[in-house]
Amino acid sequence: MNVSVVLFTCDLRLHDHPPLCAALDGARQVVPLFVRDRAVAAAGFDAPNRRAFLADCLRDLDAGLRERGGRLVVRSGDVVAEVCRVAAETDADEVHLAADVSAFAHRRERRLRRALEAEGRRLHVHDTVTWAVTPGTVTPSSSDHFAVFTPYFRHWSQHRLRDPLAPPRTVRVPDGVGSGRLPTREEVSERSAGLAAGGEREGRRRLAAWLRSGLAGYADGQDDLAGDATSRLSPHLHFGTLSPVELVHRARRAGGPGAEAFVRQLAWRDFHRQVLAARPEAASADYRTRHDRWRSEHTAHADIEAWRAGRTGYPVIDAAMRQLRHEGWMHNRARLLTASFLAKTLYVDWRVGARHFLDLLVDGDLANNQMNWQWVAGTGTDTRPNRVLNPVVQGRRHDPDGAYVRRWVPELREVAGAAVHEPWKLGRERAALDYPEPIVGLAEGLARFREARARE
Repeated sequence: MNVSVVLFTCDLRLHDHPPLCAALDGARQVVPLFVRDRAVAAAGFDAPNRRAFLADCLRDLDAGLRERGGRLVVRSGDVVAEVCRVAAETDADEVHLAADVSAFAHRRERRLRRALEAEGRRLHVHDTVTWAVTPGTVTPSSSDHFAVFTPYFRHWSQHRLRDPLAPPRTVRVPDGVGSGRLPTREEVSERSAGLAAGGEREGRRRLAAWLRSGLAGYADGQDDLAGDATSRLSPHLHFGTLSPVELVHRARRAGGPGAEAFVRQLAWRDFHRQVLAARPEAASADYRTRHDRWRSEHTAHADIEAWRAGRTGYPVIDAAMRQLRHEGWMHNRARLLTASFLAKTLYVDWRVGARHFLDLLVDGDLANNQMNWQWVAGTGTDTRPNRVLNPVVQGRRHDPDGAYVRRWVPELREVAGAAVHEPWKLGRERAALDYPEPIVGLAEGLARFREARARE
């Protein structure tokens, strides 16, 4: 019987998994393989929160495979070398892999294809596994990608998605394939105390709850910081325990304004991927340069550290940064506010903030993270590159009663209502608070930014 290898990467699920379904076609035996790639750690992307969440995902994937008569094979080392080794051990004639858009993934795919072909084996790379619409499928007439979201979304919405695939009933793994042990989250030090659980079962449980009780109100509540009305499915999308194709189909079946708003967010995810696929250098270089002369990390060191620690003196910024440290996750509106504050109010290079987010975010996705930071910094696809989000105005708008701030900034829990957003105005009461003064005046930060961008 022929043998196929399925190399799992950021697609750690059994539901709607094109590579696995293709590999099983014709009642083949399959080696479900995950390689703990040392290059990921060497590049600095092996952050504790993602490593802990990944451990949950791998254990859950192994459990699901065992229920179907199979198991997950785990190896460590160079991905290409380990895949070729497993293929040789099992005499596999083909390897299946989900496509990805990063420069790292493209290099891995090219190396793997050359190595397998040299041994007479085939590599099959599958689209629509980690995205709904493949990058490059919808393009404008004059370019290889859309640089503005609205026209992209219009074309994206008209594209017919494939139907989701059922999970396999049986997975047969060749005898004698060696595997390393599965990691556990408990062995990962420095993970966030409030880090959510990972795995496909947990992802599907969250999805069911979201569709039942969260989706309908999403359009009205998505920016409510205290209400926490977002799906919190981003870590599961990042690790592929949920299928974006399935999510779009199920949201559209539910219908209504909430579903439309949610699908729009999934389209943003695909939008960032098609930008990065066309311009892989945008992971570290300005997509559209504004010729910024950012404050150096040395000059802005104290401000950067205050931002990281949630001690800027601006309560909604500090609440968000503390949520990030505690949960390894942050509300989307809060991500915009904290990024704007660092890049524009403090005028610090967006890459400094993007790196800190990748160090902590369990959903630290290269395309989403880098392109969202560039959007906020005005070096990306934002059509209003010089907009600055005022943390006081935004706090009052999206946390009007101050509940989100009081949840994460205990020093301000006794401050009632919206006054929590401007503690420097509290008079005598202010002296009793163990909370810092603002590290910069908003007018000062705005003037510095406008001068730097030659706005005045």
